[in-house]
Amino acid sequence: MTAQYVLAIDQGTTSSRAIVFDRGGRPVSVGRREVPQYYPQPGWVEHDALEIWAGVREVIGVALARASITRHDVAAVGITNQRETAVVWDRATGVPIHRAIVWQDTRTQPMVDALAAASPLGVRRFAAATGLPLSTYFSATKIAWILDNVPDARRRAEAGELAFGTVDSWLLWNLTGGPAGGIHATDVTNASRTQLLDLETLSWRPDLLDAFGVPAALLPEVRSSSEVYGTVESSSLLRETPVAGILGDQQAATFGQAAFGAGGAKNTYGTGNFLLVGTGETIVRSEAGLLTTVAYRLGSAPARYALEGSVAVTGSLIQWLRDNLGLIRDTAEIEPLAASVPDTGGAYIVPAFSGLFAPYWRPDARGAIVGLTRYVTKAHLARAALESIAFQSRDVIDVARAAGIELAELRVDGGASANELLMQFQADILGIPVVRPVVAETTALGAAYAAGLAVGFWGSLDEIAANWAEGRRWMPQLPAAEREARYATWQKAVTRTLDWL
Repeated sequence: MTAQYVLAIDQGTTSSRAIVFDRGGRPVSVGRREVPQYYPQPGWVEHDALEIWAGVREVIGVALARASITRHDVAAVGITNQRETAVVWDRATGVPIHRAIVWQDTRTQPMVDALAAASPLGVRRFAAATGLPLSTYFSATKIAWILDNVPDARRRAEAGELAFGTVDSWLLWNLTGGPAGGIHATDVTNASRTQLLDLETLSWRPDLLDAFGVPAALLPEVRSSSEVYGTVESSSLLRETPVAGILGDQQAATFGQAAFGAGGAKNTYGTGNFLLVGTGETIVRSEAGLLTTVAYRLGSAPARYALEGSVAVTGSLIQWLRDNLGLIRDTAEIEPLAASVPDTGGAYIVPAFSGLFAPYWRPDARGAIVGLTRYVTKAHLARAALESIAFQSRDVIDVARAAGIELAELRVDGGASANELLMQFQADILGIPVVRPVVAETTALGAAYAAGLAVGFWGSLDEIAANWAEGRRWMPQLPAAEREARYATWQKAVTRTLDWL
C-alpha cells in the first residue's frame, strides 16, 4: 500500500509535538508533551536534552496511535525545532555534557560585549557574513560557554569526541542511530542561526570559528532543508522511514504558509513572535534591526533568503502571568479576562525579560509595567499583555515597511493566533487585514512539506500552495489617529525599560 501520510516532529521551546498530515496538508492526529524549563540563575534558561528526546519518542507513538497507522503508512519524517538552542553531547555515549542552553538565555552577555568592543563595527562585527548582530540569542557564544565551563570539554571537542547541534541535529542523530551511527547534520536554516555560517557559501566560516572559539570537529554537516538525510533506526516505531526534511521553526512556519517567493510573509505567535519576509535568492541586509537569514533550500537548488523580525517574549508573557503572578490559572483564561474591559486603563506592559530583540537589540533592557493607577485591575493587565504582543509585532513590521517592504495583509499562525481579541487588535494597530489559514499548524506543516517534497509525496511547490486556504480575516477598525496615539504611547513605554542594567 502507498503511504498516505507524512509525520512532522515539532520540537518547540515549551512543548514537543508530533503531527500526522495527509496529502491535503490537513492534520490527522497530534501527540503533545510539555518541555520542562530550568532557570538556575537570573537570565539563564535551560532544557534537558534527554528529556526532549524522551518526549519526542513519546509523542511519535501517541500521534501514530491516534491516527491508527503504522510506519508503513508514513512516507517521510520532517523535523522543525527551536533554533538557536545549543546542545553538546558525547558521541560515544549520547549523553549531553551540560543542559541545553536555550535561545532566550542571556548568560553570555560578557562575551558578546567583549567581541563587540574589539571591533569598530560593534555588534555588527560579523553581520556582513552572517546577517546577524552580536547577541546572546544565537548559538555561537552558548557553545563557547559550555566548552569553557564544563571540565575538559574544550580538549574533548577539539579531539572530535563531542558533537554540537541545534535541536534538529540532536533529534536527527538520535532518530538515525545515536552512538551506533547516528547522522550528525543540520540544515541551512538552523545553521544560519548559529552565527558561524557564511550566508553566501552556506558553509562554516573558519574566521568565525576562531573568533568564537568553536572547534570545527564539533560541528554538524550543513545540508539542504529537503533531502533524505537517513532512515530511522531499527528500534523505533518509525524504523526505516526516511527523515527527509529539516527547517528551523520560523522558516518552517513560512514554508507551511506557502510564502515561498520574494515578498511572501508571515508572523508566528508562539513563545516569542517572529516575522519573516522572503527576499528570494537575494541576500538583503537590514541596517535597522531585522535579521538576514536563510528561508529554505530544496535539495541542490539555490537557497532562498528572508528578513526576520525576532521578538523574544510574547506567548511566554502569558505563561508568566499564569505561573509567576497567578493572575490566571490557565492560559485560555486570558482572552475572556482581557475582553471584560474595553481598554487597558492606561497600563502598558513591556516584557523585556531577556532584553529587547528586534528592532532594538538592547540587552540592557528589562521588563516594566507602566501607567499604573488604582483604577487598574488584573483584567486591564491581561489586556495590556495581549496588546504588548501586537505592539511588538508592529515594531518589526514598521522596520520592514521602512525598508520598502509593504504588506497588503499579514498571514498569521502559532498558538496565540487563536486569540481573536489579539488578532483584532493586531489588525487595528497595523492598519492592514490579518489573515489566519484554515490549518494553523503551519510550523509542523512546513516540516512535513519539506520532507514530503524530498520523497515525492508532494510533487511541487505549486501543489503545496494549492493546499493553503483562508480560515479567518480581521479588518482594522481603530481610527488612524487613535492607532498612532496608542502606538506612540507604547514607544514611550519602551524607553522606560532601557539602560536598566
